[in-house]
Amino acid sequence: MSKPDFSTLTQDNIVAFLGDIFDRRGGEEYLGEPVTMAEHMLQGATIAEQNDMPEDVIVAALLHDIGHFTSEFGTYHPDDTEDRHHEDAGAEVLAPFFPSVVTDCVLYHVAAKRYLCATKPEYFKRLSTASVHTLELQGGPMSGDEVTTFEANPNLEKIIQVRYLDEAGKRADMVTPDFWHFAPMVQRVVDAHLNASSG
Repeated sequence: MSKPDFSTLTQDNIVAFLGDIFDRRGGEEYLGEPVTMAEHMLQGATIAEQNDMPEDVIVAALLHDIGHFTSEFGTYHPDDTEDRHHEDAGAEVLAPFFPSVVTDCVLYHVAAKRYLCATKPEYFKRLSTASVHTLELQGGPMSGDEVTTFEANPNLEKIIQVRYLDEAGKRADMVTPDFWHFAPMVQRVVDAHLNASSG
């Protein structure tokens, strides 16, 4: 069987491209957590699906850390002394194919952690040791001005939902379906967005 050609990404192969990344690299370590990269994202998506959240939130949770695989900065390592901006890399890959609510959830899921640490002091207690470390690299809790700017985002509510799903998806014992369970949903979100924008 020949390897799929992903040199040019289109509406017809973006989902296969993302699934290929999950299949090839999903077993990589995730930030020193007790789950792999794929397990982490699949857990967030599964929890969202179990709670009947909208498809755009489920898909955003599934893809929020895809930038760890596509970033030219490489994947995060616990010894890092500077942030690698995986959220920018992930949003850049997804932007041509997904609605802004999905790309915003990817682009701002790191900012959402800083926002919640600034506005909900109890949220900090939810963070794992690795997440506390990356918080320091990412600038710590937001300033008042940053909070005001962040709250102006029209997708704020769903960005925050994905952030909570991010924190929830770190369970060593959770069984989830694989990426391909969600693939038809991912394709629906892509198709609805691109068909609406071209119509």
